[in-house]
Amino acid sequence: MRILLAHNSLYYPATGGGDRSNRLLMEALAARGHLCRVVARTATYGAAAQENLVRELSARAVPVLSSGSGVVLMRRNGVEVHSAANHANLRAYFAGQVEAFAPDIVIASTDDPAQVLLEAAMRDARARIVYLARATLALPFGPDCAFPSPQKTAVLRQSDAFIGVSEYVAAYARKWGAIGHAIHVPISLLEAGPYPVRGRFDNEFVTMVNPSATKGISILLALARALPEVRFAAIPSWGTNARDLVALRSLPNIALLDPVDDIGEILDRTRAVLVPSLWAEARSRMVIESLIHGVPVLASDVGGLGEAMMGVPYLLPVRPITRYYARLDENMVPVAEVPDQDIAPWRDTLTHLLGDRAHWLDLSARGRGAALRYASQLHAEPLEAVFDQALAVPPRRAAAPPPLTSDKRQLLALKLKSRQSASQPGEWFAAPAAHAPGRPRLFCFPFAGGGAAFFRGWNAALGPSIELVPALLPGREGRFREAPVDSFDELVERLHAALPPHGEAPFALFGHSMGAVLAFEIARRLRSAGAAAPIALFVSGARAPKFRLGHTPPPEPTDEQLLEQLRQVNPAAGSPLDTPEARTLLLPALRADTRAYRNYVYRPGAPLDVPVFAYGGEDDPQVGPHHLEAWSEHTRAAFSMRLFPGGHFFLRSHALDFLRALAADLALQSSAATR
Repeated sequence: MRILLAHNSLYYPATGGGDRSNRLLMEALAARGHLCRVVARTATYGAAAQENLVRELSARAVPVLSSGSGVVLMRRNGVEVHSAANHANLRAYFAGQVEAFAPDIVIASTDDPAQVLLEAAMRDARARIVYLARATLALPFGPDCAFPSPQKTAVLRQSDAFIGVSEYVAAYARKWGAIGHAIHVPISLLEAGPYPVRGRFDNEFVTMVNPSATKGISILLALARALPEVRFAAIPSWGTNARDLVALRSLPNIALLDPVDDIGEILDRTRAVLVPSLWAEARSRMVIESLIHGVPVLASDVGGLGEAMMGVPYLLPVRPITRYYARLDENMVPVAEVPDQDIAPWRDTLTHLLGDRAHWLDLSARGRGAALRYASQLHAEPLEAVFDQALAVPPRRAAAPPPLTSDKRQLLALKLKSRQSASQPGEWFAAPAAHAPGRPRLFCFPFAGGGAAFFRGWNAALGPSIELVPALLPGREGRFREAPVDSFDELVERLHAALPPHGEAPFALFGHSMGAVLAFEIARRLRSAGAAAPIALFVSGARAPKFRLGHTPPPEPTDEQLLEQLRQVNPAAGSPLDTPEARTLLLPALRADTRAYRNYVYRPGAPLDVPVFAYGGEDDPQVGPHHLEAWSEHTRAAFSMRLFPGGHFFLRSHALDFLRALAADLALQSSAATR
């Protein structure tokens, strides 16, 4: 996909949570093979701003590709970035990039509260607009917003997808903005691990990032006055104004630290983190980044901070901001009427935490464990699924076409009839590139509820010597409007019928979970038809078919039972299905696939004359080593088994190791087949 981010803020280098989240998201999408571009801006405009950006990039060894016309062009981690630093019209430049880049997806977010770039994106008739809501303050509706606007709310309702950074934000949009398609998808990705323990009981600071009125600077100042023996650190950011700096400098036990690219440098000196926000925080990068490094957090019990804390103490009471004045401060932040705060719960909790080493160690371990579990589920695939669903239907803002004349209706009917009679089998597989002699094709079959999007990004790891051809199953992605198939035998027959045009040797079959058994049955179907056999069968995360001999299908589960079963083997799959709207979109394909697989019964037959490679996760709760070893009984040719760290979706959590093994095994079989 061609993905364009409209980022009306500083993209890189930037320390703001939303800026960093957008950057990591775009880099993750680029790593999965998408063509990604960003239009951003500097904090101020002018020649000095441009010179400063070039200097900052040079200090970080990021080459500047060009800097003409007041726009600094760079490439970082696969993403092309256009930063307007000395350009007269950001909106016009962005509109030009929309036309030149022709994106499939335009991502806009709450970093553009005035909708300067969003409105320009909406003028493009083809791209799908995906809106990321990272702060309810910046939304134009509801009790949390600073500047209500029915007109801007109407624009947001025309987005093709509306994603909240937390369920709090998604529910807020549905309730107060009447944006019925708002859902929560995890979009605040983290830097790649590992995540070392940085918090220490004896570290020097209790730290707060971005001390400002809305972020709760009044609580920090009150704590510093009440606990003069405690050293505090404050890291100014986008919300910290001149008045805030004067107040911070007036207290001798508050140290002002410079913002840094790597928050780990701050956490190495931190014993506890304060997040005393007085606005309805949507979520908080600082919370998860602190917890994952073993630093306890004291956060206010407002907005989405409860979700960010993941059940780990402490959530403390505040009197939240309920009113904003009709003006902005020098940082372009709405000026709030800040209520007086009761710091007693904060003072008592912090005193207890800093005075009890055993309690501190327990809280550090609990927070780190929860954060590591959460981080293991963070990836770009749920967002890709949203993109696919958006592309499967017309844009929400598309104008109704004029009525067709009688002649045009007849012509359209003839074209449709011609297409239907052609019955192109290629629709069941991604269109392959021109086939190079000796280059094996790997046909890939997904797990229940999965699609071709799961295999995006594999090409880069497998290398140019392997051609990836994912199956395109109905009921999802580009075939979203088609009814999903809930019969295993029918799936096998339809896929088999589509495979022969692409099946000239050499080719191999790969499947994960349900897809593994699909691949196996297709290999058997090819044999019975006298067609060319695959050079190898790769099965992943699946019990051998022999375990389905004489199988009696269990009762059909309810939706909740089905989702719980899914969460047991794939915890990351739960969040995209946690809202009624998402379930309406995604559950039919999942239910059809699981029904087909649930009712699959193995019919005995002669073993294949095809080498079988079985892969599994060491901690898979459903598929153990003996289930994988039993695949050896289904082949008369070579058999190999590999285990990887991780659970049922080890091929996601340890993707690089798995794909290297898959590439090596396929290269070996391809070489043997061409001798």
